[in-house]
Amino acid sequence: MAQKPKRTKSGSAWMHEHVTDPYVKKAQSDGYRSRAAYKLLEIDTRDRLFRPGMTVVDLGAAPGSWCQVAVQKLKRQGRVLAIDLLPLAAMPGVESLEGDFTEPAALHWLEERLATARVDLVLSDMAPNISGVGLRDQARQYELCELALDFAVQWLKPDGGFLVKVFQGVGFEDFRRQMQAAFEQVLIRKPDASRDRSSEVYLLGRHPRQDRAAAVTSTDEQV
Repeated sequence: MAQKPKRTKSGSAWMHEHVTDPYVKKAQSDGYRSRAAYKLLEIDTRDRLFRPGMTVVDLGAAPGSWCQVAVQKLKRQGRVLAIDLLPLAAMPGVESLEGDFTEPAALHWLEERLATARVDLVLSDMAPNISGVGLRDQARQYELCELALDFAVQWLKPDGGFLVKVFQGVGFEDFRRQMQAAFEQVLIRKPDASRDRSSEVYLLGRHPRQDRAAAVTSTDEQV
């Protein structure tokens, strides 16, 4: 007879924290797919990210709570394009792809749908699959952040914004400097819904520097 796997102390602690988390309960009550919705809602309340008619790209979108917020804030007047490695259950007002943003096919999917249109807001809540090796996971996280930043710089409108999840520690200051070189304004946000013990913060870049966008485009053309 197969034995049930033993529950570890860390696993039990996580489960207890999850089921007693007020944001988890609130998400269930409010109909959001995850507690992450409240991180975006809080940042939007402070920084006014959304307005009707915008084109929004959500990278690392599953399970879809940020898409839910975007659709609500756009009042169904605009577009939301979403990509994730995991499937995203269908949602009115959202065009989604189950794919890897690090692969050319995912970028091609986005470019086809955007055609010549520019983007108002790029959201990136991407995170790598955790290997358990801290430095490796941190390096992989910032590889994803840099890919998202390159996309944002190339596709954002002059008054566009880029919100990206990062983790404080190795690589944070280097990436913040990249953001500062790419945007006229860079803000750090730690919403209340982000757990205190987590090193997670969000960087918000606004108004892409036109010289940076031109430099990226020129480099791409040379490759």
